[in-house]
Amino acid sequence: MEIMTHSSTFLLPKLTGDNGGPLTYVLIVLNRRLPRFTPLLWKHAAQLRICADGGANRLYDELPLLFPDEEAVEIRRRYKPNLIKGDMDSIRDEVLRFYKDLGTEAVDASDDQDTTDLHKCVAYIQDLPNLKNQELCILVAGALGGRFDHEVGNINVICRFPNTRIILLSDDCLIQLLPSSCHHEIQIQSAVVGPHCGLIPIGGASKTNTTTGLQWNLSDTEMRFGGLISTSNIVKGEIVTVQSDADLLWTISINKKGMMTQGSY
Repeated sequence: MEIMTHSSTFLLPKLTGDNGGPLTYVLIVLNRRLPRFTPLLWKHAAQLRICADGGANRLYDELPLLFPDEEAVEIRRRYKPNLIKGDMDSIRDEVLRFYKDLGTEAVDASDDQDTTDLHKCVAYIQDLPNLKNQELCILVAGALGGRFDHEVGNINVICRFPNTRIILLSDDCLIQLLPSSCHHEIQIQSAVVGPHCGLIPIGGASKTNTTTGLQWNLSDTEMRFGGLISTSNIVKGEIVTVQSDADLLWTISINKKGMMTQGSY
């Protein structure tokens, strides 16, 4: 079975060859509190930066707070999204005008009420011809915290696009899908992630799960809601491997102290 490799080098100041080859990062900003490392994600996602509806408010209001020694308007101009897309029911009029005046494209997708703003943005990215033949990794800032139904909706999106690398991010942790179609090798950047981690079956019982590199490894172990799930586990080395007969969510804590020492944006 194919081995799929994963890495958190996008949380480091310099990107390195990871995941078995170069990735093209794109960024989606959602309408939740911006992670403090959003400027770092922005830097790495040079191909495309999208605000999902009210995510533009967060970018406008909160990003200048990360640069207290600079003029807010200069920060807003420097961090201009390529696109704002969604139902357009949350973005403030003055924020929309500001970014449109800078050349940001705005797409009203309110005719589709069956998908979330995040889903609309991921679908848009997948349809872009200039990204078709690239190995994409979509970083989603502000994807966790706040209303539980929104969090579940974001997790549902990564399950609806199982063949696309999508990483949900908050200040505290990241979540990504590990599809059962591959064995997984997770490279641990201990300076910025860990040690706490978890593996969660999603969509039904996972009958056989085997891991290496954790304090409490699984060995052909069944996991299911209402039974055992691997929470509050600990990474013990530089590599974690995961094999499962069902799709799993992988989550790992983000090391706040480590992020603070990673240099300028």
